[in-house]
Amino acid sequence: MPSGSRLGQQQLGRAAGLLVKKDKVLVFFKRTLEQPQCGFNNTVMHILRPHSIRDYKAYKGLDDLELRHSIKDYSNWPTIPRANLNGESVRGCNTLLQMCQNGDLVGELRKLGIHSTLLDKKKDQDSK
Repeated sequence: MPSGSRLGQQQLGRAAGLLVKKDKVLVFFKRTLEQPQCGFNNTVMHILRPHSIRDYKAYKGLDDLELRHSIKDYSNWPTIPRANLNGESVRGCNTLLQMCQNGDLVGELRKLGIHSTLLDKKKDQDSK
């Protein structure tokens, strides 16, 4: 691979790194939250929604080829959607789903100072 190409990849990776570090919760989707484009994107949207995470950033990675390559280079993970918590990649849909199912997602959100309203709903159900 020519050195210019490698330098270009490093610059793209740095650009994605700057985006990822700006927001506590960031997700790269194929299209939009309203039109997730595929089942994996739809699942990520449905994982985040019950937690009532209002302060997160979503980027469309399919329309911007440079952004798409940038996030792949940054996280060393080939697919979208990609979720990031506090600058750390939690990879794709399956990892986020597993974190949701085993309770790790609530714990990670708590570390970020984000209160999951899913806990409030669970408390309400337990008290009935």
